[in-house]
Amino acid sequence: MMQFKVEGMSCNHCVGAITRAVQQVDPAATVSADIGAQSVSVESRADTQAVRSAIEAAGYAVKG
Repeated sequence: MMQFKVEGMSCNHCVGAITRAVQQVDPAATVSADIGAQSVSVESRADTQAVRSAIEAAGYAVKG
């Protein structure tokens, strides 16, 4: 399980955009987001850096 602090999530549309971006890297990935905590959990076989890059390419800042 990968955990990311993601800045800029403010609604379910943001969660959907992040989920779609991650699933382009790994279609079988499971993505769970907590908007209030600005955190995203990803269960995937993809490389952590690939998932991070996908989130960033969707327009969100990944911290830590």
